[in-house]
Amino acid sequence: MNKEKIHIEYPMKGSSNMIWRAIGTPQGLSTWFADQVEVNGKTYIFRWGKNEERKATLASQRNGVYVRFKWEDEDQHCYFEMRITYNEMVLQHALEITDFAEPDEVEDVKNLWDSEIEQLRRCTGM
Repeated sequence: MNKEKIHIEYPMKGSSNMIWRAIGTPQGLSTWFADQVEVNGKTYIFRWGKNEERKATLASQRNGVYVRFKWEDEDQHCYFEMRITYNEMVLQHALEITDFAEPDEVEDVKNLWDSEIEQLRRCTGM
């Protein structure tokens, strides 16, 4: 089954530097995305709890703008990306998430991102 591309946008309070530290650094990611984040070259190891671990490759990034990861156990064309944008009409930053999910799991993936971003907001005040 082919995975569907998902795009979600979350308005954020805070500067682009604050958002970047949360999404573009291992320390930032370990405050909200995973319990622990290790980096070895372009390989990121994300750990949750005592037993769950996933590895991802840093596929691309532009400092201060976006970071894109590819899970090691996913299809070649699938990735997840976190991108900072700025809406001049409302004078506010947003965090855009791009991810992929099986057609019957799209709502679950969106709900997971909603929960993750809520955790990010609680931890950082954004």
